[in-house]
Amino acid sequence: MELRQLAYFVMVAETGGFGRAAERLGIVQPAVSQQVARLERDLGIRLFDRTTRHVRLTEAGERLLGEARAALAAADRVRAVAAGLAEDAEATLRLGTGKAPADRLYPALEALAAAMPRLRVRLVKIGVPERLAGVRAGDLDAATVRIVDEAKGLELLPIWSDPLLAALPADHPLAAEPVLRLPWLGDLPLRLAARKDDPAFHDFVRAACRAAGIDPPPGPRFVNLPDTLLGIASCPPSWTVFYAGTEPPPARTVVYRPLDGVWVTTYLAVRPGPPSAQVRHLLDACAKVASPRGRAG
Repeated sequence: MELRQLAYFVMVAETGGFGRAAERLGIVQPAVSQQVARLERDLGIRLFDRTTRHVRLTEAGERLLGEARAALAAADRVRAVAAGLAEDAEATLRLGTGKAPADRLYPALEALAAAMPRLRVRLVKIGVPERLAGVRAGDLDAATVRIVDEAKGLELLPIWSDPLLAALPADHPLAAEPVLRLPWLGDLPLRLAARKDDPAFHDFVRAACRAAGIDPPPGPRFVNLPDTLLGIASCPPSWTVFYAGTEPPPARTVVYRPLDGVWVTTYLAVRPGPPSAQVRHLLDACAKVASPRGRAG
């Protein structure tokens, strides 16, 4: 006895004929007749009374119809549970990130683990172009990106926003301010990495300065973090900027202050179409860790 035979039996009973059952099933009538006949032989009973004009259930067929429906429903439940287990237990979420993932990402991954405890998450720390190419090629399921307006062939789903942080000398008069406005920094030399090293961030900061009506004089290049932090408090004083989503290192001679109105949105880059269960749960987890102010709509 096969599930297919039970399905054909139920369809014939519900439609009242082998021809109509075949149409509903999308197969030829002889195939339906053969499978029902095999089921009758396997069970040793006749399920239908057949005439040239009518097909009716026998008494035995009436009694077995409910059981056949229950067996098919049970098989559907088994398939659904198996699919869920396979998706949860066997799936791996391949997530592209930068070399220093945002601090918010780790609480989001903890929330994801609570929702899908058997899901394996593999972080792939690579540059933005490589991340986007990996999602397009299917090598990554998703990737976090910042300061990206569009990504050809992909969807960018906002997950949170953070202000930029300004780092400036601890003894500078502006250090007493809890929040800084860009116009206040117009005369202070700005330390940025060379544009070729991070063109998107470089252009974003310069555009924010222009929008604020300032053009800070260029300070020494941002080559590495320790030297930059040490040089900020030297003479002449200078400043630089960081993503607020990553905790900056403590420095006795430097303070960090958020820049008013200068926000950076983090996106989840995914392939177009309905997201997988893993990506849906990741989006839910990111929403949980996004603050009401920082959450991107």
